[in-house]
Amino acid sequence: MKRVAILISGGGSNMLALVASMTGDHPARPVLVASNDPGAMGLKRAAELGIATAAVEHRPFKGDRAAFEAALLQPILAAEPDILCLAGFMRVLTPAFVARFEGRMLNIHPSLLPKYTGLHTHQRALDAGDTEAGCSVHEVTAALDEGPLLGQARVPVLPGDTADSLGARVLAQEHRLYPAVLRRFAAGDRSPIFLS
Repeated sequence: MKRVAILISGGGSNMLALVASMTGDHPARPVLVASNDPGAMGLKRAAELGIATAAVEHRPFKGDRAAFEAALLQPILAAEPDILCLAGFMRVLTPAFVARFEGRMLNIHPSLLPKYTGLHTHQRALDAGDTEAGCSVHEVTAALDEGPLLGQARVPVLPGDTADSLGARVLAQEHRLYPAVLRRFAAGDRSPIFLS
């Protein structure tokens, strides 16, 4: 049984989707939900589900990412995860941190990578006149949003879409895609999955 730690920054909707999937014959179980925001609603939700939680506030470190990550590593390493899932974790991790979990860290990103790495993905898709958008799960590497692709789900861009309306439809697909990819990944299958 693989041990999964999940990093979040907010409400944790993708974390909840992952946790809900890790039952029955699933090859993994959640062992920790950690956040850079002690007030993140996702921490409360995880605790209510009986999952260990940890919070390391990033602001006191004032740009010293290495020191922040050293503090964050303590509860993560104590949980002994086999897989680390970034689920709305809004901090860029250093190459040194990523290297510790090379080949074992996943991220969900709200665009059809390689398009629109970084932020404001839905507005950028609308501004470009794209006819479809979606989400991607990839392995995390030192290069932002550029690791090997493990899955994608697509949604049409509809007339009159706003960044919020498009984002809501993409988020629904994230909740389908991330659990499907994690199940395969935890079982040792790294072949990409594509949902429509």
